[in-house]
Amino acid sequence: MKILALSDEVVESLYRPEIRERFGDVDVILGCGDLPFFYLEFMVTVIGKPLYYIHGNHDKPFQYLSDGRIINRAEGCEDIETKCVHVRLAGGDLLLAGLGGSIRYNEEGLHQYTQAEMNRRLLSLTPTLLANRVRYGRYLDVLITHAPPRGIHESGDRAHIGFEAFLTLMDRFRPRFLLHGHSHVYRNDAITATRYKETQVLNVYPYRLIDFDQNYV
Repeated sequence: MKILALSDEVVESLYRPEIRERFGDVDVILGCGDLPFFYLEFMVTVIGKPLYYIHGNHDKPFQYLSDGRIINRAEGCEDIETKCVHVRLAGGDLLLAGLGGSIRYNEEGLHQYTQAEMNRRLLSLTPTLLANRVRYGRYLDVLITHAPPRGIHESGDRAHIGFEAFLTLMDRFRPRFLLHGHSHVYRNDAITATRYKETQVLNVYPYRLIDFDQNYV
């Protein structure tokens, strides 16, 4: 099963019709926040595979399109903020959950949370994750977030501190992958793949092709 994960930046080399030739064989597309709706809509339309996304700290409640329309969602895509979904794909089935946003670093941010607030968001997911274990034999396959977990792939400044709740989730529910953005990568030697217990934590900025059956760390 192949996953195309995106975050934070419109990549010009991807934002063109030829992307179908490069990534037409992926099974699903995941948006990890801070991406304009037009970019997500382009991906789902041209590649023709399902797309699930969460919000980043820079996302606005409404976005304006070049034709004058004002939209509050990416059409043809599914917002999975604080949701867990069971997805049937050509390559198999997948249990996905989403917890977007970043640490709160100012009073203006729509998708910013304190550590306690993110813990409460995790609690809202817990009943569904427990039900997954009964129904599917596992809690979760992939958690998509915007910010990283606490102590993993953080950038060092106040706005890029990770969430302790993600460590708790990995401790209890053991997803195979946690995919995040938010921490921009500018150096070739930056660490973008880390194993935390049974979970592979991958920074997908600005995009990453992931083989679900491959080990990255």
